[in-house]
Amino acid sequence: MQEVVTVTAVETLAAGNSSARLRAAMTVGSEPGLVDALLERCAVEPDFFVRDMLTWALTRQPVELTVPKVLAELQSETTQARSQALHTLSKLGVPSTWAAITPELLRDPDDEVARTAWRAAVVLAPFEMHEWLAGVLVTQLGRGDRTVQLSLSRALVGLGELVGPALEPALASVDPRVRSHARATDLLLRDPDAAFAADVEAAKRVDALGPEKEAAAEAAKKAAETAC
Repeated sequence: MQEVVTVTAVETLAAGNSSARLRAAMTVGSEPGLVDALLERCAVEPDFFVRDMLTWALTRQPVELTVPKVLAELQSETTQARSQALHTLSKLGVPSTWAAITPELLRDPDDEVARTAWRAAVVLAPFEMHEWLAGVLVTQLGRGDRTVQLSLSRALVGLGELVGPALEPALASVDPRVRSHARATDLLLRDPDAAFAADVEAAKRVDALGPEKEAAAEAAKKAAETAC
């Protein structure tokens, strides 16, 4: 009877209804021998919440069986398979899997894969690799839209004090997008609770005016407000 229930749940992972797929992922989480079925679904599942539940189900499987198969997914030609594999590695938290997050994945041309690689790398990287990781991540400054840039900035901030020196070349870049993103990241590093959108705009102003003119503009603005 238990085998029949499991087979039905695995079949339901591909059901047309996302709620049914979510329930199925919850059901099979504690059932052994389902790593392949879960990974297969991870690669094609369109619903974010179902994908997250599939990852949860994978974390309930025996680590010695799950990790090798998740690592193999990093070589997939399917971008979602790579992204979900990286996300799953970050949730499994096995330190040795850090080595599988290669510079190629950190620079993956697909934004979602790259974003997930950045997050997973910060979670898994040993402290002695943080400086190297910061050096790789700063090469991606200026990339993508606001969401992508915020993900990168948060990953860099997650590496702490080592990020400051790594940002210096980017702060002097000839590319205005790189400079603005680097400045916004630096502001976020100094104040992690700051709003990123405001930081980007502030960084653009500083980049356009220069630090001295920006400071003068702010002083003039405050003086005007006080006069009123």
